[in-house]
Amino acid sequence: MSHHAPSGPPPKHHMALMIWTAVFPSLTVLEFLLHPWLAGLPMVLQTLVLSALVVPVVVWVLMPRLQRVRGRLLLRLARD
Repeated sequence: MSHHAPSGPPPKHHMALMIWTAVFPSLTVLEFLLHPWLAGLPMVLQTLVLSALVVPVVVWVLMPRLQRVRGRLLLRLARD
């Protein structure tokens, strides 16, 4: 029997979990690495710099990978 990956966008709770899984560690690592350089800036500028770095990484690097992992997991669960 042939199993196919689900089509269409993932449910909102899947998207929320994937986004959080990508954003939280990315922000944590960048904050840790960049804190010495950002510490003197106002918080709004710190947030601007961090978000300007994290958003492209999440959108173009981490989310596609997380979506592939989700697809493989769903296929594996569908086979069982």
